[in-house]
Amino acid sequence: MPNAEKVEKVADLKERIGSSQAVLLADFRGLSVNDAMALRALLGEVDASFKVVKNTLLKRAADEAGMEALGSLLEGPTGVAFVGGDPVAAAKKIVEAAKKFPALVLKGGFMEGRLLSSEDAQALANLDSREVMLSKIAGLMKGEMSRAARGFQAHQSKFLSLLEALKDKLGPGAVEEVAEAVVEAAEPEAIVEAIVEEAAVEGAAGEVEAEASEDGQEEGKG
Repeated sequence: MPNAEKVEKVADLKERIGSSQAVLLADFRGLSVNDAMALRALLGEVDASFKVVKNTLLKRAADEAGMEALGSLLEGPTGVAFVGGDPVAAAKKIVEAAKKFPALVLKGGFMEGRLLSSEDAQALANLDSREVMLSKIAGLMKGEMSRAARGFQAHQSKFLSLLEALKDKLGPGAVEEVAEAVVEAAEPEAIVEAIVEEAAVEGAAGEVEAEASEDGQEEGKG
């Protein structure tokens, strides 16, 4: 093979490695042409492609891409899955294919700056896919929002009860002022408590003034 052609192939591999979310390696010895086509179709479903490359070219491309550690996995015939989508989904597809085609063996890979051993890659396939994780997160968020809504309704009901209790004591106008303040306040219950305390103080003061007035009237009579 002309040297220029090798350089071009290495550059292409380097570019594909750099644009991948992960690179998964598999030993494909004994895999038929039809089996390889079936594997490519499976990986295509999760935005990944499968390519058989020479170890020497892949090692050079990996070194240039800053994945020197990947060279330790380049023994024997190597097929490369360039993963553009979810690495977990791609690993699941390879494991799924390996059940149909025993000749296919997941050797490991490279993801997020770290070398994956064969065991790591197998463990990756056992994780929840991105879609499943998002679905679980959405379910948790929905549950939290429901609890928050129930809590808000409970606080709202409690607050309205307090307003009703204050209506006779403070008058309708004061109640409206409280409601407006609550809209702008972070802790409406604290405002209500403060108003209740103020009302209690004013009520006590009014009682003292009334008593003093009565005492004065009695002294005048005397």
